[in-house]
Amino acid sequence: MALNREGTEHTPARLILEVKGLQKYYPVQRGVFRTTIGYVRAVDGVSFHVRAGETLGLVGESGCGKTTTGRCLIQLEKPTGGEIFYYKNGAKIPVNPKTIKHLRRDLQYIFQDPYSSLNPRMTVERIVAEPLITHGVKNKTELRDRVVGLLTAVGLSGEHLRRYPHEFSGGQRQRVGIARALALNPQVVICDEPVSALDVSVQAQVINLLQDLQEQYGLTYLFIAHDLSVVYHICDRVAVMYLGRIVELAAVDVLFANPKHPYTEALFSAIPRPDPDNQPAPIILAGDVPSPADPPRGCHFHPRCRYARPICTREQPVLKPVVGNEDHLVACHFGEHLALKGIQSA
Repeated sequence: MALNREGTEHTPARLILEVKGLQKYYPVQRGVFRTTIGYVRAVDGVSFHVRAGETLGLVGESGCGKTTTGRCLIQLEKPTGGEIFYYKNGAKIPVNPKTIKHLRRDLQYIFQDPYSSLNPRMTVERIVAEPLITHGVKNKTELRDRVVGLLTAVGLSGEHLRRYPHEFSGGQRQRVGIARALALNPQVVICDEPVSALDVSVQAQVINLLQDLQEQYGLTYLFIAHDLSVVYHICDRVAVMYLGRIVELAAVDVLFANPKHPYTEALFSAIPRPDPDNQPAPIILAGDVPSPADPPRGCHFHPRCRYARPICTREQPVLKPVVGNEDHLVACHFGEHLALKGIQSA
């Protein structure tokens, strides 16, 4: 048994999505004949699982591979290696180019930018109806009723059917994108920084909407973000990515209170506190993020880590459970021995 955020016991939900050793490499080509001279390792051996009804957060700096991971899960990007499995009715279904068409009803995506993810030549009615039409709904009355119901569910109305995307605000456009993602009654929704392009006040509305929809429809979210305050508010567990790899994964309360990886500690130190008299000094990481085309040997984070030791330059740490908590994973040679500050103890 485990404890939820209210402190009561609950039985772990069934597995719904599993990722093993996911890789996505982009070739680096040069010359007239486009000779491949190397690879950009955007995602390099990522493994995690998601249980039905939960929200797993995926966080990290820009360029760490969060979005590429999400796009690989629904085959918008073809993975270079690794395995993805979707669990449905007791069956373990591999997610690949051959099966993805039949899994589109269950796996959907909310894009980051509501300004570019909607076709400017389509009305809202056509945008939201398109997945339904693609999957065989032909009756016009049924289509109209379904679209109106979806728009109502996301806080819009039937009055918006004939409008085009440019007639809406950013928050309204993202609501249209959410309605489109829900059209086929999916089980898993990948939310790719769904509020990062919106004003702060609108962000709160969209986050609350996503939570309400999750409860109403029993949705499972993979929530990609870089705003840790939003992640704490909406996620059950959090995976921290750095340079294409997961370096720490734990329940959100455990991670925020007791991080085990120096990179996680640095991220937390940058979160603004409500109390202006209790602002910790941010941890300034040395140098820049290394190129994923030429990552450092050993631990990828060691050139910027203030706790690095010689072994960190030679051996790559394995993502493994922390002693005493098998659900808290960390990829650090000294993670269990460092006294790191979390957001609640800073």
